[in-house]
Amino acid sequence: MVAMNINDHNEGLLIIGLMSGTSLDGLDVAYCRFDSPRHFQLLAAHTFDYPEEWRQRLASLDRASALEYAQTDVDLGHYFGKRVNEFRTMYPGSVDLIASHGHTVFHQPQCLLTSQIGDGDAIAAETRIPVAFNFRSLDVALGGQGAPLVPIGDQLLFSDYESCLNLGGISNISFQNEGSRMAFDISPCNMALNYLAGKRGLSYDCDGLMASEGVVDVDLLERLNNLGYYALEAPKTLGKEWFLSDFLPQLEQHDGKVEDKLRTVVEHIAIQIGRVVERRYLGSMIVTGGGALNPLLMKQIRYYAQNCKVVIPDRSIVEYKEAIIFALLGYLRVTGQVNTLTSVTGAACDSIGGCLSGLVGETIN
Repeated sequence: MVAMNINDHNEGLLIIGLMSGTSLDGLDVAYCRFDSPRHFQLLAAHTFDYPEEWRQRLASLDRASALEYAQTDVDLGHYFGKRVNEFRTMYPGSVDLIASHGHTVFHQPQCLLTSQIGDGDAIAAETRIPVAFNFRSLDVALGGQGAPLVPIGDQLLFSDYESCLNLGGISNISFQNEGSRMAFDISPCNMALNYLAGKRGLSYDCDGLMASEGVVDVDLLERLNNLGYYALEAPKTLGKEWFLSDFLPQLEQHDGKVEDKLRTVVEHIAIQIGRVVERRYLGSMIVTGGGALNPLLMKQIRYYAQNCKVVIPDRSIVEYKEAIIFALLGYLRVTGQVNTLTSVTGAACDSIGGCLSGLVGETIN
């Protein structure tokens, strides 16, 4: 490939978006072409499941030493780069940019702190492709929540729907509000469901079958619904820290079968989503993320959001929407366009977030 400057590339950009979520399902890779901020093609996509050693390493990193944290940041970047190279042997083609969300370890915007590991320099070194990464830090430095970042993609790419709900490790929603995009985290989702499934030696509750065998524990449900986060006004975000300090103790301190806890958490998630949808009078909603493939969860969401048309799109969008949108964030970053909205995060202003690493202006293939 001839040398080029990405910022002067006017014929569409070929971008690989990388997403690693808090549920530790794996690394989502989406290979996209962007001809404008509103027009994209998903050319190929794949998920690389994390090996068990990586699951354990990432799950415990918030309790590790500073040295181990720094080493894992670098190691994960090289791991991401190797997976991109593997992906490119499966789906050959030119790539102008990699846009990586990284993997969130700490998220405490009230302390002006957010941390996504998976070193962009290491990705660039492995792939010999420019990398955009660290998309959240500038917004947090500007006093924002640093999340969610996906809503600008919802606004640009999925505007046919009044709202966009993502059911990943955390459930979050975005929608238009008086001419501006608004978004926030609603509740834990797969983070909590996968934790409980792990009590039975499973990585997740396939099709919600275990939860379907349980019954709702009314006392536990009330305790979960009364957690203080749900009374806060947006902008607001959730992280693993809140899950560990506020949500998990409710599960651990409460006796009962795993199946009943799973069923109760499904009900809790659906109730919280339903409250938001009804309060905001949302008439249509596209649902993506792993939770969209959970029939029981979707049934309950539809029950509590009866006045909203709930749409599950093509499976490629369900599974890879966030990776696609991080490719978009990379596109916006290198073309000098806003990719983080103050209306969503509460920051002092809109911003163009993301660091650039590697070989911009060099021969990259």
